[in-house]
Amino acid sequence: MNLIAAAFAAAFAAIAGGFGDAIVVSKALESMARQPEQSGTIRGTMILGVGLTESTPILAIVIALILVFK
Repeated sequence: MNLIAAAFAAAFAAIAGGFGDAIVVSKALESMARQPEQSGTIRGTMILGVGLTESTPILAIVIALILVFK
């Protein structure tokens, strides 16, 4: 039962991370299209946002693995 719960937690974390990344990148591209002169700043902020968005699924998978092998 723990394996199934961990699999669901990891899958949900991966799906949520994908949606989060898609939102961050789409909004950044929209901003770059509106203000091309600020594209360097927006790109840097986008990379930071994607990194922070990806940290949550990684932590969720680590917690799921800890619960499985506890």
